[in-house]
Amino acid sequence: MTDRRRILNHLNDLLQSDRIRDYCPNGLQVQGREQVAHIVTGVTANQALIDAAIERGADTLLVHHGYFWKGEDACITGIKRERLKALLQHDINLFAYHLPLDVHPTLGNNAQLANVLELSMDGPINSADPSMPGNVGRLPQPMTGREFSQWIAERLQRPPLHIGEDNDVIETVAWCTGGAQGYLQAAIDAGVDAYITGEINEPAVHLARETGTHFYSAGHHATERYGAKALGEHLAAEFGVTVEFIDVDNPV
Repeated sequence: MTDRRRILNHLNDLLQSDRIRDYCPNGLQVQGREQVAHIVTGVTANQALIDAAIERGADTLLVHHGYFWKGEDACITGIKRERLKALLQHDINLFAYHLPLDVHPTLGNNAQLANVLELSMDGPINSADPSMPGNVGRLPQPMTGREFSQWIAERLQRPPLHIGEDNDVIETVAWCTGGAQGYLQAAIDAGVDAYITGEINEPAVHLARETGTHFYSAGHHATERYGAKALGEHLAAEFGVTVEFIDVDNPV
């Protein structure tokens, strides 16, 4: 068991959350118990994850996708009311780290996805703007477009949507987890063979086809399972608290 403030200060220092402009507040979003002994980690603070934390007697949730996004309705109604009501009634802390968890060099979503896919991390996706999330690197060995699609499916337990020729050989790759289809042009400018992210939109299909860049839409949730899990394991080692990762499936 440890004090909530110690964990909050440690996380903020580790993730350098005060240096990153984001679309939501990072850190403690909902205040619960002062003493932390049991943390549940997950991708998104949805009702299913909250219910699982309550069932397990957890005092803290640590997630990548929390609440209070820029531009959303600020009224506490509907599912937002139900989620907050459950957290407050059971005195559960909610910690959420969005972009700071994407970009951390070892525990972040992009670094952890590289570990899962056995990709080398050779630098940022945009060398002129190192603050842009995402990385460039190489596959563990050259693969065809079809083989790399199968590799992603096996490692992430979810078949990706692949735009590109099945028999092309891929060696270099860029990636950015989550909804980063807008960084496809940065990947093209970096000169890689393929780009991996979570989501895809209509313009990205044409851009990939017309530039000959392989595009893999591997799932927003599937590409971001790993940061919160790694961060929770770090806290367990650092503070001796109980931590368990719960994967609430999401097909997107």
